[in-house]
Amino acid sequence: MASVSAAASRPRTPCSGCDMYGGTYRLFTKIFEKAGIRFHFVNMEDANAIRPYINANTRLLWVETPTNPLMNIMDIAALAAIAKEKGILLCVDNTFATPYLQNPLDLGADITLHSATKYLGGHSDVIHGCIAMNSDDLRDKLYFVQKSCGAVPGPQDCFLVLRGLKTLHVRMDRHCSNGEAIAHWLRNHPKVGKVYWCGFEDHPGFAVAKKQMRGFGGMSFTLKDDSLEAAKKVLSSTRLLALAESLGGVESLINHPASMTHASIPREERMKNGLSDSLIRLSIGIEDVDDLKADLGEAIG
Repeated sequence: MASVSAAASRPRTPCSGCDMYGGTYRLFTKIFEKAGIRFHFVNMEDANAIRPYINANTRLLWVETPTNPLMNIMDIAALAAIAKEKGILLCVDNTFATPYLQNPLDLGADITLHSATKYLGGHSDVIHGCIAMNSDDLRDKLYFVQKSCGAVPGPQDCFLVLRGLKTLHVRMDRHCSNGEAIAHWLRNHPKVGKVYWCGFEDHPGFAVAKKQMRGFGGMSFTLKDDSLEAAKKVLSSTRLLALAESLGGVESLINHPASMTHASIPREERMKNGLSDSLIRLSIGIEDVDDLKADLGEAIG
């Protein structure tokens, strides 16, 4: 969730969310800020919270929903209405949901972005990204940037993503059903602290998620023993779930955001946004769900 602004002789300002993928945070703060682009990191779970941060220089709202890894939900239609009112663009990182579960362009977003490395490819064998938009003019401008900067995928990369898209619907159905079963199972486990899954009816964003999504995907969780040592013990004890940074493949993965995907975010910032040292992120694959429960149960126990 972020916003960006631009003006010829003034610092550019975008707004983005405070709970976002660590690589995005790194790109914004370590690369773009050096080019004079300023970012406001704002909790956008209440869309109106962004209003005080939008100024004459603001050019872009950057939103991730559900967020990685805390599964927070932003109201895309409400943010799109504010963006249009202010004459700025809204870009939604739709990697966690995929087009099968959520369609930001239909909800008013100007740009939707995917790490196609994840669910779209689906087999953990390609590095790829894609953006989509409804505007021919915007498409032409972004295509010019792509062509000029050389960010063009090779034919084999494109083939692998197209191959993955053929099974996206059946894979996502299984990811969602397995994810739901694991989320409820974890919530009832005596050693598990909090489970972050937007399909729970008491999740703060459940009503919005149900309105704009067709399924709820994966989840993260913490242990009641909120220590780094306890988390490491679980992370090193699974057999079926592989310890890895990625997500969205057919195989289940387990990840430690604080030292892996979100290590580039300063610890103070992580802790402030709820991303603790003991947080564990799961990417639930398409294996037999009872095998996954058995593996996690042994590791947690």
